[in-house]
Amino acid sequence: MTETGLQRLVWITAQLREYCPWTQALTHHQLTEYLIEEAYEAVEAIESLPARGWDEAATQSGTYEEFRKELGDVLFQVTLHSAIAEESGAFDVHDVADAISEKMIRRNPHVFASDGELLTDTELGAITVDQVEKNWEQIKQAEKAAEGTAAPAAASSSIYDLPPGLPALAAAAKIVDRAGRQSKNPLGEAPRATAIEIDVAQDDIGSQLFELVRAARAHGVDLEAELRQHNVRLGRET
Repeated sequence: MTETGLQRLVWITAQLREYCPWTQALTHHQLTEYLIEEAYEAVEAIESLPARGWDEAATQSGTYEEFRKELGDVLFQVTLHSAIAEESGAFDVHDVADAISEKMIRRNPHVFASDGELLTDTELGAITVDQVEKNWEQIKQAEKAAEGTAAPAAASSSIYDLPPGLPALAAAAKIVDRAGRQSKNPLGEAPRATAIEIDVAQDDIGSQLFELVRAARAHGVDLEAELRQHNVRLGRET
């Protein structure tokens, strides 16, 4: 999207807040369901095709066009929340963009210098994905410590700081991933088994499900996505 296109969307959103009675009445709380819905519809567009060869298949099937539209709906939610906040003198959409830009620069010192400039060619590319993930977590903890929101000595506790509305399987996967990026995994050694049996007779089935999530993550499987796709297949078969 061009800068002009984004500016036009911001202008359209402002006019809707000014002249559309339905949009005028909206609050941040009332918009939460739409923010979640639009994000899931974007995910649905992504998962409508297999991950292998997605780009080519999406182009040929028109899914890329659908995905573009769904991302537009998500972007509108961002501009709308920003417009409401601007009316209260809190921030505007440009402040939102500045905040994420500054965060990306801080969290990616393997790409950007502290002033936001791109590193030199000799400095770029000398890092692995695993190192990037661990550095991200360490920088995140340093930020929280500086803000006074987390004690440096209790950095591992942050792996459990997740949005309360996050689906349970997705939350468990996030905890497992974060734990794996710690210098010492607080969950212990990753499971090696390729299959885990769940004993429904046991009282603590939640812990068994968590171990299933750990085993799945160890093999690159996203159980939340797999379950969503299975539910879709069931609907198609009935």
